[in-house]
Order: sequence, then structure tokens, then C-alpha cells
Amino acid sequence: MTNKAIVLLSGGLDSATTLAIAQSEGYACYCLSLDYGQRHRAELDAAAKLAASLGAIEHRVLKLDLTTFGGSALTAQNLAVPTTPVEGIPITYVPARNTIMLSLALAWSEVLDAHDIFIGANAVDYSGYPDCRPEYIAAFERLAKLATKAGVEGAAFHIRAPLIALSKADIIRRGSALGVDFARTVSCYQADAAGRACGECDSCRLRKKGFAEAGMADPTLYW
Repeated sequence: MTNKAIVLLSGGLDSATTLAIAQSEGYACYCLSLDYGQRHRAELDAAAKLAASLGAIEHRVLKLDLTTFGGSALTAQNLAVPTTPVEGIPITYVPARNTIMLSLALAWSEVLDAHDIFIGANAVDYSGYPDCRPEYIAAFERLAKLATKAGVEGAAFHIRAPLIALSKADIIRRGSALGVDFARTVSCYQADAAGRACGECDSCRLRKKGFAEAGMADPTLYW
């Protein structure tokens, strides 16, 4: 029987590559996206197309309005998305987002009897978010074993972060080799309704740099 896996799918370059990796390892992939009140829906539209094109068994979008709390330029309209590099953790950090998403994925994984959860967290070419570090991934895996019926009964949960130690260029090369169409992905923090990118936010800068270092053409559409 094919093993099942939950894949957190944002619609961006990293999560698309993560889905392709999970598929290449033979998992039956169930994709979960979170509609949390982010600035645009373009990434959710991209996630749906990627799930279909990369052969996911199912794709669900769960709505959880984090604008109720705000605290991030991605969930509060009164906070501007930075277009120049900043020191420290940027205002685009969404408080506890990966913890929230992994918790929801963990709940679905228990229902599906799927003990592998894939997340596209990266600790090399990233914005310094605390919930993208290897020690965080390891800590959540320990939590998953302690906090679930399946874990208490002996199931071994694995939080898989296959991109954690890769550069953006390496991620792009890996995804390309696995057939990911990066033109379908949306990484920009403030993309327009058509998915076109600003080219100036931190995510856009990292994406541009990754394609340049990979020696590949950037298929991103910009404003």
C-alpha cells in the first residue's frame, strides 16, 4: 500500500518543489493550503493548479482568518511590505504561522493515517523566520508524537523538511529536475490578482537571486 503524506502547499516555489519531492518518493500526497487572510489570493489559485498538475490525490483549502490578530504585513493592511532589506526578523513574519499550519496538517494526518508531513521550510536563503529552522522542525516532530492519539499508540510521525539545508538555487535545480513548472508558482508577498510579482519584496529578491545563481531563466511575470 502506498504511504500517505500531507504536504503543506502555499503555491510558492518552495512548496511546489516539496510536493514534487514527496511525489518522487512514492507518497500519495494530500495537499493542504491555508487561506489566512493573506494580501492576495493568487498564491491559493497557484496552489490549486500545482496540486492538480503534480498529481496530488486531494487538495483542501482551510480558511482561518489571521487578520483577526494582525501583527504582520501579510495580514494587516496598515503595515507596508518592505521593499528593501531589513535587519532582524521582518514584518512579513506571520506570528506562529508554521505552527498553526503544521498543527492543522497533523490533525488531518491522524484522520488519514498518514504519518509523514511535508513542509517547504528553508533555513539557508530565507528571511530569518524562527519557524523555518531545523531545531523548530525537530521540536514539532517531538510534539506530534506526544500530542496525538496515534503518537501515544505508537505511530511515528515525521515532519519532513527536504529543503531545509538547500540554497534557493539548489531548490530551483531540484524542482526543475522533477518537472516543476515554476511559471505556475507565486512567491511575491504582494502579487496582483493575475499573480504578477512586485519584484521588490524579500521573497521576490530571493527568488530572482535563486534563478540567477541556478543559471536558469526566471519565468516570473512582474508588474
